[in-house]
Amino acid sequence: QVQLVESGGGLVQAGGSLRLSCAASGLTFSWYGMGWFRQAPGKEREFVAVISRSGGSISYRDSVKGRFTISRDNAKTTVYLQMNSLKPEDTAVYYCAAKLRGVTTLAEYDYWGQGTQVTVSS
Repeated sequence: QVQLVESGGGLVQAGGSLRLSCAASGLTFSWYGMGWFRQAPGKEREFVAVISRSGGSISYRDSVKGRFTISRDNAKTTVYLQMNSLKPEDTAVYYCAAKLRGVTTLAEYDYWGQGTQVTVSS
C-alpha cells in the first residue's frame, strides 16, 4: 500500500521559514517524479514545485521562486520543501504527490498525501 506522509507544517510569522517533509512508502521511490501542491480555502489546488526522479529537473511556480527549494533523498524515500521568507499568501494545505516515471505541473499524479497545514501570520 502506497503512503505519502507529510510533516513539518505549522504556524509561522511572515518572513519565517518551514521545512516540509514527505515520507513515501510502498513504492519504488526512484521511479517517481514528486511534486508539492497547495490549496488555500476557496481556491483550486495549485502546483508549487516539482522534481524529477533523479532530481536533475526542477520547476517552481513563479511566486515561490527564490524562496522555496524542493529536494529529494532517494535513499530515504523522502522529498522536502524548504520554505523561506514566507508570506501570508503562502497559507494553505500543502500536499505531496507522486507520479510514475514523470513530473508535471498539473495535478495529474498517481498518489497523494493527506496534506499538512501551513499558516503564515502577518
